[in-house]
Amino acid sequence: MAALASDPYPIYARLRAESPVAWVPQLNKFLVTNYTGCHAVEQDQEIFSAEVTGATMTRAIGARPMLRKDDPEHSADRAPMNPVLRPKSIKEVWGPVFEGNAETYLEKVAEIGPKEADLNRDYAAPLASQNLIDLLGLKDVSVEQVRRWSHDFIAGMGNVLDDPAIWERCDASTAEADRLLEELIPYYRQTPDASMVSAWANSGLPTSNVAANVKLTISGGMNEPQHMVTNMVWALSYHAEQSALVLTDPSLWAAAFDEAVRWQSPIGMYPRETTQETILEGVRIPAGAGIGVVVASANRDAAHFGDSAADFDINRPKRPHLAFGSGVHLCAGHWAAKTSIGQLAVPMAYERFPRLRVDEQRNESWDGWVFRGLTSLPVTWN
Repeated sequence: MAALASDPYPIYARLRAESPVAWVPQLNKFLVTNYTGCHAVEQDQEIFSAEVTGATMTRAIGARPMLRKDDPEHSADRAPMNPVLRPKSIKEVWGPVFEGNAETYLEKVAEIGPKEADLNRDYAAPLASQNLIDLLGLKDVSVEQVRRWSHDFIAGMGNVLDDPAIWERCDASTAEADRLLEELIPYYRQTPDASMVSAWANSGLPTSNVAANVKLTISGGMNEPQHMVTNMVWALSYHAEQSALVLTDPSLWAAAFDEAVRWQSPIGMYPRETTQETILEGVRIPAGAGIGVVVASANRDAAHFGDSAADFDINRPKRPHLAFGSGVHLCAGHWAAKTSIGQLAVPMAYERFPRLRVDEQRNESWDGWVFRGLTSLPVTWN
């Protein structure tokens, strides 16, 4: 387990080769690590249910959110937020907000300077937090407070080894968020606007459903964009030829984002549970079994992406990946992430700081496999 948190990819490669559906007693789950297996699970919610018994996500945020529901309950929870997150709304309503936030934090990075700046601490994390505050419509909260909530929720959701210290942190943040939502949900029912909380508050859904889905969004809605900023800069720093291509041709930013999210997927694994005995990739799985859908591994499966699947290549022939999930649970925020990070945050950083790159004189750090990303990325520029 420690090796998974340090660098899971060598273990994933071995699992795909030797046992793409493998029983792991420490996790009480079958880990599915190849593309065809993960895709099959996502396409069949009748057999592979999102309504997981004892789910760490439900435990972490105090209630069952839409990602731990199957249709039609999942669709009912998701429908109110869809208009807020459609491409037209993201471009016209939220794009200018995201751009303004990026400008604010790039200025702060400039003040810190090229000898001390940490791209995660000084840009990716606070920017992702502020974008989320605005998109959700949270009030009277700080960037650091929402960042802490997100980190604590994510730690709880990834707490597959049941560490009590992680649950203590997570419970405290859940209680804080619930107190805010007790005031915010009634407020938006009286004063609606274009935000996600307003959309949910006026959907007719029970308050408990609204609160669970807001806390779900606080976790993933900050974690994934934050790590995508640092993942893209890290990848381009160590692939100079591809970096030169992107900086010469801005139309390639979309491909750089898509390849980075495939190559270093911020969400590494999520759970499902079998509703009946089934056979997956030749392995018999009993009813009621826990399944770990390891999309970070599936996204490097050579059987799907070719022999260069383990490489970062923005010129890779386009193939579908699972970084945003698939099927009915495809991430609703993927357009917001592509716009806020792939079209704005990262390109704007390179425009502001010529030759932005990893500072190899200082140490970087990675963590996690259920959720994985850079926790520190020192950068410098000319």
